[in-house]
Amino acid sequence: MNTHPRDLQDHLATILDSVADGVFTVNGDMCITWFNQAAERITGFSREEALGQRCCEIFRSSICFTDCPVRKAMETGSSVENKEIDILDRHNREIPISVSASVLRNAEGEAVGGVETFRDMSRIHALQREVTEKYRFQDMVSRNPEMRKLFDVLPDIAASNATVLLQGDSGTGKELFARALHNLSPRKHAPLVILNCGALPEQLLEAEIFGARKGAYTGATEDRPGRLQQAEGGTLFLDEIGDLPLPLQVKLLRVLENREYQPLGARRPRKADVRFIAATHQDLESMVQKKLFRQDLYFRLNVVPLRIPSLRQRSEDIPLLLEMALERFNGIYDKKLRGFSPEAMSLLLDYDYPGNVRELLNLIERAAILCRGEIIETQHLPSSLSTAVPLHASRDSAHPRTMPSADQLHALLARCNGNRTTAARQLGVNRSTLWRWLKRLQESA
Repeated sequence: MNTHPRDLQDHLATILDSVADGVFTVNGDMCITWFNQAAERITGFSREEALGQRCCEIFRSSICFTDCPVRKAMETGSSVENKEIDILDRHNREIPISVSASVLRNAEGEAVGGVETFRDMSRIHALQREVTEKYRFQDMVSRNPEMRKLFDVLPDIAASNATVLLQGDSGTGKELFARALHNLSPRKHAPLVILNCGALPEQLLEAEIFGARKGAYTGATEDRPGRLQQAEGGTLFLDEIGDLPLPLQVKLLRVLENREYQPLGARRPRKADVRFIAATHQDLESMVQKKLFRQDLYFRLNVVPLRIPSLRQRSEDIPLLLEMALERFNGIYDKKLRGFSPEAMSLLLDYDYPGNVRELLNLIERAAILCRGEIIETQHLPSSLSTAVPLHASRDSAHPRTMPSADQLHALLARCNGNRTTAARQLGVNRSTLWRWLKRLQESA
């Protein structure tokens, strides 16, 4: 039985109006020839208003005249897939959408226009923000249990005046913890002064910490306030405290014990109304045993010890840190980076990061500078990443990665449009591992 063309057209219209994604077609002049109900809902324009209009009048985006997906597909003959852009709807609200476009051909195979499908990403972006905010603390993000425990106790520690010793590998974010402690403390309106104890020779370091009076040493042509005086009422953060020379360790101990110090060349001591935070990547206990660090000073500093785990110990934080890095460098370099290719993401998730969070941020900053598009590819990353030993290779094979939370998995799947293969690749695990995780979450629900 033959079907009337009009019936076929009505049937096709019914199908297109039933899908959740917006669909529209254009002719060779970029005028809209079809507009489904989802397109009406997302843009706010009715079908009657859209038909016959140039698509740039309905999809008001900054790329309409520079990188239009439909025009690009029609000009190149190749499809454009999952390109994320922002459009303005009828009420001038910014709507993030994911666009795919391809050439529209007639029965003879001739190009007669283009077709575009688009998906409203507002809810997905809101979920991503919700997940990120859930795991954000001050200027740090983490969903690692050990890091969350540290976040939980920081407000209580900050409320006290106790000396804190931050321990952890270089690049783990000890300065961020020091800033958080200061910002959460009653001293937050006074200065946070930072000094790297390994950055200066001993004589200059002494003057830098304690200050010096005019004529105290050659070149001291005027009174020079030290970091202790600059931090008055606030917090003094002594980074790399393990590099502090032994003679200065004695003087610092006196400050911690008596809350007094004497600038070089001064006749009278000064009071020190300062909260101390120290940090080191070295093993101070071992240094004490080797007589390289004073035991009494170690005890004075070690009132509240906090050990910050390295990034390889909390690899579940890598996706969060990558998103945070993109957000940061988009702002710094006026970029519109939206993510990473699956191959680039796989390299970044598998890398061991001996330089910890600092190294991750440096990698993404470099990639952001080199990337001219919206997606960071493998060519924007150092070639050494592809030859590095995978992060999970050094672990027990029975535990390839820490299982992400339900929120994290759902957000990732939403970002991957439900594609489990892509989601598994971005997590750096095989598809069966992801399937087991999802099954475990379903059973525990």
